[in-house]
Order: sequence, then structure tokens, then C-alpha cells
Amino acid sequence: MIIWRFAALLILTVSVLMPAAQAERIKDITSIAGVRSNQLIGYGLVVGLDGSGDKAPFTTQTFRNMMAEFGITIPNGVDPKLKNVAAVSITAEMPAFAKPGQRLDITVSSLGNAKSLRGGSLLFAPLKGADGQVYAIAQGNLVVGGFGIQGNDGSKLTVNVPSVGRIPNGASVERAIPNSFGHGDSLVLNLDQANFTTARAIIDKLNGFLGPGTAEALDATSIRVSAPRDLSQRVSFLSVIENLEVEMGDARAKVIINSRTGTIVMGQHVRIEPVAVTHGSLTVTVQENFDVVQPNALADGETAVVPRTEINAEQENNRMFKFAPGVSLDQIVKAVNDVGAAPGDLMAILEALKQAGALKAELVVI
Repeated sequence: MIIWRFAALLILTVSVLMPAAQAERIKDITSIAGVRSNQLIGYGLVVGLDGSGDKAPFTTQTFRNMMAEFGITIPNGVDPKLKNVAAVSITAEMPAFAKPGQRLDITVSSLGNAKSLRGGSLLFAPLKGADGQVYAIAQGNLVVGGFGIQGNDGSKLTVNVPSVGRIPNGASVERAIPNSFGHGDSLVLNLDQANFTTARAIIDKLNGFLGPGTAEALDATSIRVSAPRDLSQRVSFLSVIENLEVEMGDARAKVIINSRTGTIVMGQHVRIEPVAVTHGSLTVTVQENFDVVQPNALADGETAVVPRTEINAEQENNRMFKFAPGVSLDQIVKAVNDVGAAPGDLMAILEALKQAGALKAELVVI
């Protein structure tokens, strides 16, 4: 116990005295295996709406079941006309180490055709995990950021999404989710992005402070670190090592293309082999016009409308530009800007460069 305290104090002292280089803290690039948040989901009713509820049959069925639990029976064939009630799904994220009695924020979303949840209150609803067990209970008044207004003539105005709301601290944790934090004599750190260079840097950092053999790599993502069995010492141990800074390895050269928005992102290490590029676009415009044909005054005819179609084609004479071998990212951007290629044209150019083998980067289309 004394040794671990001395080691922790030594690490903390050295890390404070070390100059802050361009590095990342271990806590910002890794997570502890087995320690994670868990998603919860539930189903319930929102009441108190101002006539903006839904008309789904499952809403009526849920309402009947709820009333039956309070000893109230609605006769068969009687429509309760639930204008102020809406069936909703409830979602929440339960963080690691959450204990009974702590509160969670929840999101409430309409399942039927409710126009708005503004002003509604969520009734008692259990939230379950993937194993089917109840881990939290939700209830409370909704906060809805959107609203909708509709006139008698059918015109309407909607701002944001009024059929979704949130309840801050709207759920109470009823059961803790077990984890493997206190098991065994070691912990596994998982990198957020697999990288052999970064994994090696973390191993060298930990072994340099804690001694050889303290940390070992399992693969490009996972690093096993020896840790004290005592939970109090383990918490202190992790509070020290997670604040150590390491030099991250450079990521793989990538070009990310979002075909829906036209967004293109290039990584730092993108390189291009010697290649010449020209890109021109043909624009064809078809326009329908109408001419009025008027017969002579003494002619026995009728005025007629005759369609007239105009077709124009324009070919842009774009210049050819050359990429030098191994150009930098700045030079690539400058060359593209000089040509004046639009995002759609640039996508076509990058795809052609990849097919030609000139683009030395992974092309990712999302």
C-alpha cells in the first residue's frame, strides 16, 4: 500500500513538472474496458395536452389498462376520446457507476400522431435495459423546445419538433448496473481509435513511470495495465495515470466526402502523385415558351397557342492543372481554388484521382 502511494505521488509530481507538449491525456483518448454507459428505454403516457394528443389504438389500450389498475373499468365499445393523451417512448443513458437514488435526464418522443407534447406530463413509467430488467423510473413535466400552430383554413406553422421533449432529472435510478471495474489485478484501456503508434506510446509512458512490465499491448486498441486490487487504491491509481500525456500517432491519410451535403475533409498526410487534371461541365438548358398565332382579320380561323421549345448548351472551357509529386495539403487546396472547382466537381476529381492511383489516401464516402 505504501509503495502504491509513493508511486502515485511520484507520477503526479513528475507529470506536473513536465512541460506541456503537443500531447493528449490518456483519459481523453482511452476508455476502461467494462466501464461504460448503458441505454435505457421505456413506454408511457403523456397527459394534460391541449387537444394535441394522438388517436392511435395502442394509446387507448394503454389508457384502459392504466385505469383498470386503479379500479376503474371503461365499458367495451365506449371511446374515451383521448385528445389530451399521447403514447410516447422514453429513452435515457445511464452512466457507469450510477447508484440508486441518482437522477437521469430523459427524452420523450411521440409514438402516434400527436401534434405536440407541449404542456404535457409524463406518468409513472419504468425504464428497462437490454436484459429486460428495470433500472430507473421516469415521471415529470416535459420541456418542449418546439411549437406548432394551425389555422382553420389548413395553414400551419411549425418551429423545431414539438413532438419530442425532455425532462431534466426526470428519472430516478432504482438499480445499479454491475461492471468489472473491481475485478482482477489488472485493467484494460481501450483506445478510441486503433493506432499501433499511440498504443506503443502509452505503454512506454506507463512502463517508464511504474516500471517495466506494468503495461502491455493486447492489440492496436487494447492495453492491459496492472492495478492494485484494493478499490480505493485503484481509484487513486487511475486518477494519476489518466492525466498522463502521450504523443499520439498520426492517423491514416483519409479524404472524407459527404455526398449529401457536399462537404469534403482532407487529412494532413494526403499526398498526390504527378498527374494532370482537367474538368469541364456541359450545361444543357431546356425552356418551354408559348407563342400566340393570330389569324388574319378576314380569315376564317381561330387564335391558337403554339408551344416553342428553346434548347441551349454551354460547355465550360476549364484549364488543365498539374499536381506536382508529393504535394502538401496546402498546395492541393490552392490548386483546386485556382481552378474554381465546386464541391460536386471536386468530388468527381478526387474519385478519378483515386481510380488513377494518384491519390495516396483512403477515400471514404459517407
